[in-house]
Amino acid sequence: MKPDLIYYNSFIFDLDGTIYRGNNIIPNADKTINILKKSGKKIVFISNKTTGSVKDYFNFLTAQGLEIELNEIINSTIVLSKYLKKNHHDEKFFAIGEKTFIDEITSSGLIYSEDPEKTDILLVTLDRTLNYEKLEIAARSLEKGARFFAANIDDTCPVDNGEVLDAGATISALEKRTHRKLEKNFGKPSKYMMDEVKERLGNDFSKTLLIGDRLETDIAMGNSFGLHTVLVLTGVKNFPNGNQNIQPTFVLDSVYDLIK
Repeated sequence: MKPDLIYYNSFIFDLDGTIYRGNNIIPNADKTINILKKSGKKIVFISNKTTGSVKDYFNFLTAQGLEIELNEIINSTIVLSKYLKKNHHDEKFFAIGEKTFIDEITSSGLIYSEDPEKTDILLVTLDRTLNYEKLEIAARSLEKGARFFAANIDDTCPVDNGEVLDAGATISALEKRTHRKLEKNFGKPSKYMMDEVKERLGNDFSKTLLIGDRLETDIAMGNSFGLHTVLVLTGVKNFPNGNQNIQPTFVLDSVYDLIK
């Protein structure tokens, strides 16, 4: 069974593993999005990936033929930055994250520090340059009382030839190392991310469909907010035995099956 597109007036799409994987667009994902937009549907893209800026993702997607607008893309850096700017302006932070992420957080008014004695907030996200030194700075910061926030909690990130370790694995390691628990997550499936989506779509979600490749983030978020959901099989490998309580409304091979 597949969703009746006439029923829905807005669509929330995950990006990595749903619209593209690694550096390659999912076949006919561009056609799917363009047809929905030409039909007058509202669309928002959401991503937990922080290794690029929203502008980077916009440039990549439009180069692949998607006829979209910059303000239709949200990533967890945007959500986290908004919260930090409002609640922790001028505080010092250390991040397990890549340069693009750190630069965006700094531009929101916080000060980067590698001194655990002076670190007010630890931020964790995907970091493909992660090493032991970074882990120890993070651990010592937590031991000195730094707040413990995450831009995302994904265990893995899909790439062209499989998956790589993501923030969830790092968070687990730090929790075991320090006996501190993560305080806030600003990516999917958090309320912070959904509040940003609501602001962009401006509707009551009664006829909104969420499409993603990951049960514990995409589908869990949709279910939490009463949305119909579609699990696509083009991204991460899901393990149903560990997510028996997270069930999508529909399962499709790819986003192209929405219109095929």
